[in-house]
Amino acid sequence: MTMHGVTDPAIAAAVHCYVKLLRASKAVAARVEPRLAGAGLTLTQLGVLEAILHKGPLTHRDLGRKVLTSAGNMTDVVDKLEARGLVLRVRAADDRRQVRVELTPPGQALIEDVFPRHAADIAQAMGGLTGEELTQLGDLLRKLGMAAAQAVPERPLAGPADGSHLLADRSISNEDRSDP
Repeated sequence: MTMHGVTDPAIAAAVHCYVKLLRASKAVAARVEPRLAGAGLTLTQLGVLEAILHKGPLTHRDLGRKVLTSAGNMTDVVDKLEARGLVLRVRAADDRRQVRVELTPPGQALIEDVFPRHAADIAQAMGGLTGEELTQLGDLLRKLGMAAAQAVPERPLAGPADGSHLLADRSISNEDRSDP
């Protein structure tokens, strides 16, 4: 299969693998998300509760790294979990700038109930692979993630290579101005 404007077979192979990776990820998520929705949780909310369950109280920054979400989204997720009484923000006694997020007793009970079933759902969704294949896939995905984290795009996907299109002239002529 050829791709418009792509002549390098290595680039074509990378694109094909990327599409397969995204499709597989979406297929697995589609299998596990309905049960989470039944528990009133999103994948990100479950990730926060699970991280705290297994690692103990964490800062917003640490949660963002574990759950792979932005700081702004993490604040929103924690706000919603806190509003439901599942987590609590606690300031450190020795440094009031530091805030840790911890599970409340209802949050602890919920994640201890939901997580084992969620893990089983993931295993079922990935049941098309043998144990050895899962290990190989895990190793390859770790290698891919580490390499991708090191890669930096050379230039924007659209516009001149120098990025000048990002510095659009924002001046307005007198004819374009409307008087109130």
